[in-house]
Amino acid sequence: MKRFVKKFGLALFGVALAVVLTACGNNTSSSSSKSGADLGLQQSGTLTVGLEGTFQPYSYRKDGKLTGFEVDLAKDIAKKMGVKVKFVPTKFDSLIAGLDVNKYDVVINNIAQTSAREKKYLFSTPYIYSKSKLAVKKSNKSIKKITDIKGKKVAETTTSNNANDAKRMGATITPTDGFQQSIDLVEQGRVAGTINSGESFYSYLKQKPNANIRLIDAGNEIATQKIGAIVTKKHTKLQKQISKAIQDLRQDGTLTKLSKKYFGADVTNK
Repeated sequence: MKRFVKKFGLALFGVALAVVLTACGNNTSSSSSKSGADLGLQQSGTLTVGLEGTFQPYSYRKDGKLTGFEVDLAKDIAKKMGVKVKFVPTKFDSLIAGLDVNKYDVVINNIAQTSAREKKYLFSTPYIYSKSKLAVKKSNKSIKKITDIKGKKVAETTTSNNANDAKRMGATITPTDGFQQSIDLVEQGRVAGTINSGESFYSYLKQKPNANIRLIDAGNEIATQKIGAIVTKKHTKLQKQISKAIQDLRQDGTLTKLSKKYFGADVTNK
């Protein structure tokens, strides 16, 4: 009888051990999946991110260290995915093309989702909904809505969507080298205004709250642009994981917190 009990006990121990080993195997598999092993990452366990690193407040260097809204966002996305993050600063002109030569896994760099880009790449769920605004001098009372720029001078970089929108509404374009020069011309009264994204203006006013400009919403005159992370079409699993991470960050309030930190306003909602 004692021998039977002993053998039965050993049998139970064997079954229990097998269950434990199976569970450990499952945990290892889950951990491997969570670390991005099945996502086709350039480096297993690390999300390699392409960005400019020179575009404040999205990604820029402060005291030599890379920082910014999209830098913090990428870190939080990687954390949600259970992987590390690595940044590869790249000039904008070759940034998206870097995906095609496997320079990085994803581009997170204030890139708008357009039909032309969608033909070749996959976008994550948006983390910014970019709404255009018109900046005019505070003392300018003749412009009350964005369509009032018809027949007036507007400062824009000539190849930008902002210039196209201004021309469509009947404005005359005064060419500039960039955002700051456009703002300067507005404050000097040399042009009636300048069109740009709300987040660009929010960032500027956060740094210079006494700037001599006021903002006018574009309303339905200019479509809202969706800003998301970009991957190649072969990375469907990665796109889904990044989108899920962004959705989690939206739900737990992280997106709003980061937006207010870097832009002084929430630019993450529709």
